[in-house]
Amino acid sequence: MTNTMATLKLFASLSHYLPAAAVDNRLDIPVDAETTVSAVIARFQLPEALVHLVLVNGVYIPPEDRPQRRLEPGDVLAIWPPVAGG
Repeated sequence: MTNTMATLKLFASLSHYLPAAAVDNRLDIPVDAETTVSAVIARFQLPEALVHLVLVNGVYIPPEDRPQRRLEPGDVLAIWPPVAGG
C-alpha cells in the first residue's frame, strides 16, 4: 500500500486548531494530487492573520506560493503564528 499521508504540525496558539486525534502538535493528514498548502490551511480553518511562517520540509513557502504549492506523501507542513518577543 502506498503512503498517501503528509504530516501537519501546528505550533503555539495554532495547535488548538488540531482535532483531538492529534498527538502533541502533529497530525497525519491524507494528501492527493490536488492538496495544496492553502487547501490544508482552509481545511483546518486557520485564521489567515495567524498563519505566519509556513514551511514544507523545512523550506519557507511565501504567501503567494501557498495556493499552488502541492503537498506530496511524506511531506511535513509546519505552520507558526506571528511571534512577539522582548
